[in-house]
Amino acid sequence: MEIYLIRHTKPNITRDTCYGQADLDVVESFHDEAKCIREYLPECIEKVYSSPLKRCRQLAEHLFPEHHIHFDDRLKEINCGEWELKLWNDIDQDILKQWMEDFANVVIPGGESYTHLYERAKAFFQSLHPQFKRIAIVSHGGVIRSILSFIENVALVDSFKMFSLFYGCVVKVEVKAQQYAHTILYNRQPVEG
Repeated sequence: MEIYLIRHTKPNITRDTCYGQADLDVVESFHDEAKCIREYLPECIEKVYSSPLKRCRQLAEHLFPEHHIHFDDRLKEINCGEWELKLWNDIDQDILKQWMEDFANVVIPGGESYTHLYERAKAFFQSLHPQFKRIAIVSHGGVIRSILSFIENVALVDSFKMFSLFYGCVVKVEVKAQQYAHTILYNRQPVEG
């Protein structure tokens, strides 16, 4: 089985804003970004899953217009709760510091921890049916990083330095006899400007 993990394109939000499950739109370069992603996907994808959030849904529908897309809440980004769409500087800095020091376990007020995200992403990944040989999953950085942490047995605290994933990245996961191997097919850092 081959599983293609695809991160959504650049969302329309400033870098100084905290976001997770906010239903953001994408920037004007969407079609150019999607064209780059498409070059790294095989023709014969059998099943497509996506986060229901707009930035993923729009990409999944654009890349796979002939498919029925299966939307799954387990593929949503981390729930940022009370911090959603707040400027990072406007968040209580003491609480933010506690979270930054142990983001894997500390629960965002009104939201979830990275471990919660990891557990739901892992449950989704383990539920994939082996009858499909090529699967595409359009999701978010946190979800893809969680899946890679699971298959590579990487501690969540190390996942950001182990898996640097830019918008629009494509990661191929091969599954053979319950053994996993991943290859980053496309992961270009965007030019700021």
